[in-house]
Amino acid sequence: MISRREFLMAGAALSALASPALIGNWSRAAAQQGLTENDLLDFRSFGNVTLVHLTDIHAQLMPLYFREPSANIGVGEAAGLPPHVTGADFLKLYDIEPGSPQAYALTSDDFTALANTYGRMGGFDRIATVVKRIRAERADNMLLLDGGDTWQGSYTALQTKGQDMVEAMNTLSPDAMTGHWEFTYGTERVQEIIDGLAFPFLGGNIYDAEWNEPAFEAYKLFEKGGVKIAVLGQAFPYTPIANPSWLIPDWSFGIREEDVAANVEAARADGAELVVLLSHNGFDVDRKLASRVPGIDVILSGHTHDALPEPVVVGKTLVIASGSHGKFVTRLDLDVQGGEMKGFRHRLIPIFSDVITPDAETTSLVSRLREPHEAELKRELATTESLLYRRGNFNGTFDDLFCQALMEVREADISLSPGFRWGASLLPGQAITVEDLYSACAMTYPAAYRSTMSGETIKAILEDVADNLFNKDPYYQQGGDMVRVGGMAYTIDPQAEMGSRVSAMTLLKTGEPIDSAKDYVVGGWASVNEETEGPPIWDVVEEYLANNPVVRLEENRSVAIAG
Repeated sequence: MISRREFLMAGAALSALASPALIGNWSRAAAQQGLTENDLLDFRSFGNVTLVHLTDIHAQLMPLYFREPSANIGVGEAAGLPPHVTGADFLKLYDIEPGSPQAYALTSDDFTALANTYGRMGGFDRIATVVKRIRAERADNMLLLDGGDTWQGSYTALQTKGQDMVEAMNTLSPDAMTGHWEFTYGTERVQEIIDGLAFPFLGGNIYDAEWNEPAFEAYKLFEKGGVKIAVLGQAFPYTPIANPSWLIPDWSFGIREEDVAANVEAARADGAELVVLLSHNGFDVDRKLASRVPGIDVILSGHTHDALPEPVVVGKTLVIASGSHGKFVTRLDLDVQGGEMKGFRHRLIPIFSDVITPDAETTSLVSRLREPHEAELKRELATTESLLYRRGNFNGTFDDLFCQALMEVREADISLSPGFRWGASLLPGQAITVEDLYSACAMTYPAAYRSTMSGETIKAILEDVADNLFNKDPYYQQGGDMVRVGGMAYTIDPQAEMGSRVSAMTLLKTGEPIDSAKDYVVGGWASVNEETEGPPIWDVVEEYLANNPVVRLEENRSVAIAG
């Protein structure tokens, strides 16, 4: 594990750009329990350009609990580097006091106890307070950029096909956005929303599938603080693979590194003095891209939900990770002179909802958007005695619940739940409401299938997903976490090669090894296949909870990590 000093020294190549004194350490006052709004938002303005970044909100309008992962394994050159540092190692790396507000916001350590101390995070009206305060201070020097995964992930977003989030975001007046889960509403709906936006939807890596021509604007030029800024949009490159291609048959995606480089050159030729990539690639992909494409000053990274309190410096590029679910807003002040970035000051602002004053206008809007659904949102389904969370490389207790529901209700031997990184957390003792359930499964292809698979097929599925996550070349990684498995144990070596990572597959109810030639009944959900049949996953889980009104989950030890 590298030390924090070594990590910061890795940015020495940028010494002409920013001294260590300008790197955005969080206020020491924030380490105390007497946290105030000014502690979080006071910022010594710097330079002539301010970038404000939001990403991966996943349609969460209300304050919530969200547990960061206890395991986030990196492979290849990324092994042991941020964001693949968690828990005590993360605290040591960034010199964060255990038990502090930062420790609660950024790690899973003592999560339940610290959640009870520091409360919920996020809330769109608190985000509005932060954005409006920065805009009032910086005026025409500020750009607000939305990294995508904004319109999907809640009951109300599903019911309104994203319209609630469109209206909410419009009140913040973003300057540009890109996307990923937005596309799961289908071509017609996505195009309808984009046509009505007052700001550009950027996606230079999206092509018309028939004509092989760009389908969206690649970049937009802005002038802020006397600086001409190019914002390039990079949508999630594997959207038609990770999500159903039949929902967006007219568009093709990819990393398209050569196009990114060409667009950077074109933007520079158009007079851009600062080039910003608004990306939904995922952090490791962006780190590699920064090392290969010259001329990008800042990459605002999204998709993998990482939250880092300091930029990662790659050559002359700052790579910024702003977390997810509205927990954080990034402020990045830049000094741009003579067509070059001369220095920066950065802060990852944690949105402690009990500390930041809600913006009254936005609170009213959120109430109006939710009012038609309020009774259903609050309907209680069960109570949990276990901490329910989604994030983790191999297990999340919310998915353990889903896996149990699939096996019981769908009468399956084995269950599979996708390794999505979105979904709020619930503390022990909380009621599980309809809103909570949908925060973990609100999507447009929710069918819970029941099918027969051979042991060989099950292993192939696990190997395929593992390669999407742990391929040593970041350009072949799709982000997310490992598919969750119920009713079966296995061993995985993330550092092994494709086809050799998964072993020791065992059927838990009998203790027998999984037979490659034998068939098993498998229940799952969120298949990308168009013809998938079955009840929506929320109906399956609700039926399970009706029969199991108190949720108690044993520690999941079914996945052993080798290597």
